[in-house]
Amino acid sequence: MTASPKSISSDASVVEAAQAMTDENVGSLPVVDGDQLVGMVTDRDLVVKVLAKHLNPGEITVSEVKSRQPVVARPDEPLEEALQRMAAEQVRRLPVVEDGRLVGILAQADVALSADESATGEMVEEISRH
Repeated sequence: MTASPKSISSDASVVEAAQAMTDENVGSLPVVDGDQLVGMVTDRDLVVKVLAKHLNPGEITVSEVKSRQPVVARPDEPLEEALQRMAAEQVRRLPVVEDGRLVGILAQADVALSADESATGEMVEEISRH
């Protein structure tokens, strides 16, 4: 898990979100109001909900394109349960939330770096299968 992950405010523009994703080299960001998680925004959200509709990304806020009910993990949750949820929901990053507050993010890459090679292969295969 990465503690204190980069996040973006729900009132930020889509351009700001795209720039933050570029700067962090990620395809998604947790969306927060203060320290409360209110959604996730992905690069696909930006393309499908803004660019493909020929909307001006400088005039659209993250709150207009974010997911409303993000799939999350808890800090005390067993890793296996979080990985199963990632596979079932076809996500590669899970925000870690405690009492509604964003405290970290669990990425498929984090798990891959800490697991042995065969376990990593199985995890990627399982997440990709769904």
